[in-house]
Amino acid sequence: MSNAMFRVFVIIGLIAVAVGLSLFTVNERDLAIKLQLCKVVESGYEPGLHFKIPVVQNIRKFPRRILTIEDSPDRVFTAEKKALKVDFFVKWRIVDPVRFYTSTGGSLVFANDRLGEIIKNAVVTEFGKRSVREAISAERAELMRDMLVTATTTAEDLGVELIDFRVKQVELMDEVKNAVYAQMNEERARTAAELRAEGRAEAERIRAEADRERTIILADANRESEQIRGEGDAEAAEIYANAYKKDPEFYAFYRSINAYKRSMGKSNDLLVLDPNNEFFRYLNQSSGE
Repeated sequence: MSNAMFRVFVIIGLIAVAVGLSLFTVNERDLAIKLQLCKVVESGYEPGLHFKIPVVQNIRKFPRRILTIEDSPDRVFTAEKKALKVDFFVKWRIVDPVRFYTSTGGSLVFANDRLGEIIKNAVVTEFGKRSVREAISAERAELMRDMLVTATTTAEDLGVELIDFRVKQVELMDEVKNAVYAQMNEERARTAAELRAEGRAEAERIRAEADRERTIILADANRESEQIRGEGDAEAAEIYANAYKKDPEFYAFYRSINAYKRSMGKSNDLLVLDPNNEFFRYLNQSSGE
């Protein structure tokens, strides 16, 4: 092989190496930035093949996927100064690679540590605003939403986005359990007493309403009976008057018969009267006097 041919191969090799060092690829799973003398000079690369200046420039890549921070249960205090053990995890991802690099040096370990501090501060802040009951009740969804909002404001400075914040478990510390259970029992007893009092008041109201309706019904019945009795008496008086007009003697006889029935209808009745009294007029006539 001649020297000329050797030089050609060397030049081709050097060109191949230079091209190889100058080209880099970005896939769909990564975010990439271009550094020159440790300063970011370009970012926002689309997936594909790209160019850089060898030696002078280098490329840093960061995962585009969703990452998870899951720490050991942490001890926090509620607004009542009651200790709770909170177990949580957070889903996050890098959205601004330039800011992420400048704030963390491109270290995922540093980013995890810094986010862990931010998240713990949010947990302490939001639990500190709530009572034990609010922290362990159905309001947990609102609690997690507030913690996410609180932590997101600070996390944005790192060039990351917090996607989800979940509280897996909230445990009462041993010294708090008895006090919480006693408070819950007191609240249940108070609620039961209130319900019983409301029941008695409702029963009294229903009883009073029933008595009032009974009084109204009796009054209406008495009024209706008096009206019917009055109408009957009026009709009887009219009948008696008509009878008297037609036959006064028979009317007097009929009234005397009724007087006999009323006066002598009982076994212990005793009347002391003159035999010639007008009361015995028709009795004397029936005996032939």
